Amino acid sequence: MKYFLLVGATLAALVSGSAMANADLAKTKNCMACHSVDNKVVGPAYKEVAKKYAGDKTAEDKLVKKVMKGGSGAWGAIPMPANPQVTEAEAHTLVKWVLALK
Repeated sequence: MKYFLLVGATLAALVSGSAMANADLAKTKNCMACHSVDNKVVGPAYKEVAKKYAGDKTAEDKLVKKVMKGGSGAWGAIPMPANPQVTEAEAHTLVKWVLALK
């Protein structure tokens, strides 16, 4: 019984730690200058992005390209600039985190 409690607590810590690590990555890469998790800033809230792309199996690849190369029109007139400081692996990590938000 103690083993299962320890495993559960460890998994919970890893999951929440992973979520925090991805939020930290978003801060480090300046994503939070234009976005937040819950509220529109310049760009949409990450939870709104997750809601919009829920169930879209092509969302991760589309959004990784948008993070890296920029884009416009999906959320209004203000374009999203390219982010050359973000590697493709980091973009995948960030997008997976955003899409997992509820």
